[in-house]
Amino acid sequence: MGLFNRKSSKISTNGNSASNSTKSDSSALKSPPPVNGGSFSSPSMPDVRLPAPPDPNLDPAAYLRSIYSVRERTRLVYQRAKRNQLKHFDVDGSKFRDTADYVVSIIKRDHAPDYQSIPAHGRWQHFEAGGRPRIDQLMSTWPSTIDNQERTRRLLDLFLVSVLLDAGAGTRWSYKSKESGRMYKRSEGLAVASLEMFKAGYFSSDSSTPCQVDSTGLARLSLSQLARGLQVSETNPLTGLEGRAGLMTRLADALTNTSYFGRAGRPGHMLGTRRALNYKAPAKHVLDYLLSHPSTQASSVPIITVPTLWSVLVNGLSNVWPSTRTTIDDVSLGDAWPCSSMPPSPPSLPWETIVPFHKLTQWLCYSLMTPMTKVMKVYFAGTDLLTGLPEYRNGGLLVDTGLLTLKPRDNQRGIQAYKDNAMLKGQPNVEVVPLFATADDVIVEWRAVTVGFLDDLLVEVNGLLGLSGPDKLSLAQMLEAGTWKVCLE
Repeated sequence: MGLFNRKSSKISTNGNSASNSTKSDSSALKSPPPVNGGSFSSPSMPDVRLPAPPDPNLDPAAYLRSIYSVRERTRLVYQRAKRNQLKHFDVDGSKFRDTADYVVSIIKRDHAPDYQSIPAHGRWQHFEAGGRPRIDQLMSTWPSTIDNQERTRRLLDLFLVSVLLDAGAGTRWSYKSKESGRMYKRSEGLAVASLEMFKAGYFSSDSSTPCQVDSTGLARLSLSQLARGLQVSETNPLTGLEGRAGLMTRLADALTNTSYFGRAGRPGHMLGTRRALNYKAPAKHVLDYLLSHPSTQASSVPIITVPTLWSVLVNGLSNVWPSTRTTIDDVSLGDAWPCSSMPPSPPSLPWETIVPFHKLTQWLCYSLMTPMTKVMKVYFAGTDLLTGLPEYRNGGLLVDTGLLTLKPRDNQRGIQAYKDNAMLKGQPNVEVVPLFATADDVIVEWRAVTVGFLDDLLVEVNGLLGLSGPDKLSLAQMLEAGTWKVCLE
């Protein structure tokens, strides 16, 4: 069951998480069977044929922007980690079981013995910070004339904006809920803040319908209005406020793409209508997009493939991401970066050195699937294509438990960068930790091995919990109840 031999620091190869070959063929891929029911899938649903991944030899940009590429490319770096051959980190394989034991202890404490009740990782749970079912309470305020389709659209509006606002808030910012009077920080604080702004109509251009997000409303949202809604002040500074305002402006522009978001420019219009699904009428507007997509099937419930949802987010929101990101053939790849730990490639194939993560797009997928599943009973095929999120909480677990240790030379460089940054006005200067830019090779390598370790931790955690077959936790459930939560302890 163990990935590592506790008598040795040597990492053994685990065959339970094989990746697809990067040499795609013309055949479609079969949807992997659900790991368990989770909140996105049902074991009673039929198998669904997934579209084949883009061929990297023909269109490397399309491949690196696809969900298929994330696990395939990060695995190449993870294989080096298994041999303790990383450029920037030492790997102590004897700590793997300790890491798994710690995750299991948190899951058992909070959820034993009813592990099937663990929700999939997503923004929905952040809205329930402090134990309040805020989304259910929100929907209860809407009149009964608002059908499930429009309820889902409204939640998609809210969840998309909230996820995009969900970046590191800094250690000094907090939000006081206007409804409960309680204080919240970090992701949970941003979730509660964005929800209360949504209800107040900050993102809507229609005063009679405050609970929606549309392109016109976002275009009107000024920096000062955003600061007011997030309660930002000199004594309550929020890291990256201007960046968030710029993101909302770019989102407003992206939502003018009527192919995905309709003439109203609403994120929720990516959903479509049940009528479009039942009759497969030619799409006249984006309300028909997801449900009338050729890959969507009509069963007892609508069946949508993850690659279809992914294409909406990657293509429809392409203008949202900074133009300074990595490019191939003048196509911005988004959250994808060169990594020196990748195998060397011929000069004619520079794409082979790039590792894609698409963390925010994956976080959007996890988060947007939840309201579609809960309210409209949509079944998503291909959820196993999504990976663990390569971000500081999941990756920090690997460092905190001693599984990964930054090499001395990089640690010294990171500490010096922290000291230099601490001299700037308003920057943290209390807890001294190594500091690196997002594109730094240290960060890219760290994020890549995080994806691989999360896959193998899932196998180990299910084994330690004694779960098998349809009772096993999904990756999304382990993230929610385990690896992401432990960093809040």
